[in-house]
Formats: sequence, structure tokens, C-alpha cells
Amino acid sequence: MDTIASLFSFITTPVSWIIVQFHTLYGAIFGPDTGWAWGLSIVSLVVLIRICLIPLFVKQIKSMRNMQALQPKMKAIQERYKNDRQRQSEEMMKLYKDTGTNPLSSCLPILAQSPFFFALYHVLSNIASGKTIGVLNQTLVDSARQAEIFGAPIAAKFTDSSEKVAALHASLTDVRIVTAVMIVLMSASQFYTQRQLMQKNVDLSVKTPYMQQQKMLMYIFPLIFAVMGINFPVGVLVYWLTTNVWTMGQQMYVINQNPTPGSKAQDHYLQRLLKGVAAHGEVRGRRKRNIVQAIVAKGADRNENERRFIASLSKAGFAAQADGTVIKSDTITAEAEGGSAARRQQPRRQSKSQRQSGGVQQSSGPQQDSAAKPSLEKREEPQDAQPKPAGKTAPGSARQAKSGQRKGQQRPKHPSSKK
Repeated sequence: MDTIASLFSFITTPVSWIIVQFHTLYGAIFGPDTGWAWGLSIVSLVVLIRICLIPLFVKQIKSMRNMQALQPKMKAIQERYKNDRQRQSEEMMKLYKDTGTNPLSSCLPILAQSPFFFALYHVLSNIASGKTIGVLNQTLVDSARQAEIFGAPIAAKFTDSSEKVAALHASLTDVRIVTAVMIVLMSASQFYTQRQLMQKNVDLSVKTPYMQQQKMLMYIFPLIFAVMGINFPVGVLVYWLTTNVWTMGQQMYVINQNPTPGSKAQDHYLQRLLKGVAAHGEVRGRRKRNIVQAIVAKGADRNENERRFIASLSKAGFAAQADGTVIKSDTITAEAEGGSAARRQQPRRQSKSQRQSGGVQQSSGPQQDSAAKPSLEKREEPQDAQPKPAGKTAPGSARQAKSGQRKGQQRPKHPSSKK
């Protein structure tokens, strides 16, 4: 580790200068020889570095979005060459090259801050040896050697001997307890950060080498830092624990506010957005309007979460517009209510005779009473009138009787028709 740290000795001067400036500030508040002054100086160094790495983090997010946009093409390559792993890998690499996507972009923040990490390790190693380094003079080195965090000197390690720890005026038990707790917290925060990324912010419907890479990092990185942590000074453990907590919070913010399309986080975000629209009747916030605008622009290419969001908006009586806003659509509500009412009020199925009798009643209209009277008068014929002989009925009347005749048992004839 000392050999690797010496490779970054060129950056130890800037790192030591930043620590000294923060120590001057916190030393005036907590005292120059306290662990709070030196510990907070290291924490502030982490915060400053991570702020400077925000543009790189934004680039990482964009690269991850490009990876998500390539998921359908990756799935097509997998299905096409599912029996040829080598050809599948070649086509994947070709796709990365054509689209300018780097599948290792998730490691960029770690690689970028590695020089600062090893430079801080080099500084703390020299402090433990009582040697000056960078802008740290002998007075500052002696002050840092006396600083303790929960009873452990910031330059002490888990693997230090009892004699070396005694030279730093500390107890070996305290050093090992503090370093063990910090190593566990450091590994746990690293694991949780990768786990929430895999479970909430990745489209699990498509399995790609990118997902396998993330899954591998979720288990390998915590193990690496757990093994290497026993060789880190307490100050370096403070540095790495702080950067892990920063990464975890930064990742949680991205998952909640800018989730990956098709992920569980996007589904939860769109549900919150839908509740906000239902409560206020509008999309509040420019960023939220941009998300709705992107969903509308996708059209038929929307994923399941986005289609469900648009359908829920329609049920609530809203229509998403191309500019990301929503409007209250009474037409949509009326059509939805009218369609449901029409489905509820559908009449029962009628028989053939019921439909024929209904057609006659509807065709009579307002002249039904006047048309009914002549028909009754014709039926009231005098008894002495000679009935027409059977079999000589007019053809028209026979057809009319036959068409109106019911199936089944026939009604008996009037007595006057019999001779």
C-alpha cells in the first residue's frame, strides 16, 4: 500500500494544504489538537472533492441513461445469438462503440478520486511516523499524532502492534474496536449503495452484461474494502466512510428524483406525480413537466410504467400535453361515464315475437288509438252474417295470419267461424 501511495506523492502537497486550511478553521472552534478539528478537516476534504466531481457524476448518469436506452437492442442481440456467446459479446461491443457508450462509466467517480485517496493515505502514514510532508510542518504533525477519534489516533491502523499504538499514547483495544466498527460501516454503506441501485433503479426486464457488472460490484467492492480496511489508518477510514455516505445519499436523490425508465423507482415516482396532479390539477415544477413531456413524446415506445401513468391520468380526467402540462378534460370524463352507463343500461335480449310486436307498437305512433278503433269495429260483425267458407280465405289475410302466428299451442278459433 505504501508503494502505491508513493506513486501519488505529487498530489500530497495540494491535499495537505487543503487539510491545513480546514484545520485552521475547525481548530479555532474545537481546539487545534482535538480529534474533532482533524477529523472534520478530513470530512471537509471529502466534501470538497465530491463537489468538484459533480460534473463527472452528471456524465456518469448520462452514460447510464444511454445504457438503459440500448436495452431493447441488447435484448435483440441476446435473442439472436443466444447460442453463440462469443458472437453475442462481439455484437455488444460493436453496439457500445457505435453509440459511444462506456459500460464502465459507473466506476469513473471511484477512479477519479483514487489519487486523493492514496495521497491522503501517504500523508497519514508520514504523520504516524512523525515525518513532515507537504505543507505539514513538525508542529502540525505532532498535533495530528495527538488527535484521537473515539480514543483511536487518526494515524493508527488495525494491524499496528501494541508498541506502535502505545507510542501514539493510545490503547490497542480502542484502536481495533474503532477501526473494526468503521470498516463494517464502510463496507455496509458500499453494499447498500449498489443494492438500492440494482433493486430500484435498473430495468430488470432485460438482462445485459451491464447488469451483471453492477451485480458483481455489489458483492466484490464491499469485500475488497473490508479486507483492505485493516491496513487503512483511522483517518483514511474516516475519508472512505464519508465518501460512501455521500455516494449513498447522492444515489438516493437520483433514484427518487430522476429514476431510470422501466425501473421500480420510476413506477414509484410516477405514482407520486399522479397524486400531485390529482391534488393540484397541474404539474408543478419544471423538472416534472420535462418528464411528462418526454413521456408524451415517446408515443408508442413508452414502457409499462409510462403507459400506466398516461392511462391513470385519463381515468382521473386529465390529458397530458406535448409541453409537459396537463389539462382537465371533461370530454374524457363524460365519455368514460357515458360508456359505463351504457354498459349498465343494456336491455335484455328479446325473442322474435317480442321484437315483432315491439316494431308494430313503435310504427303506430300517435295514431294508435284511431287505428285501433276501426279494427275493433270490423271484428264486431253481426251474427247473421255468413262466414266465409274455410279454405277460401283471401291470400293476403292468410299470409298476414301466418306471419303473426306464434310458435307452440295455437289460440282456438272464434265460435262464429264454425258452421
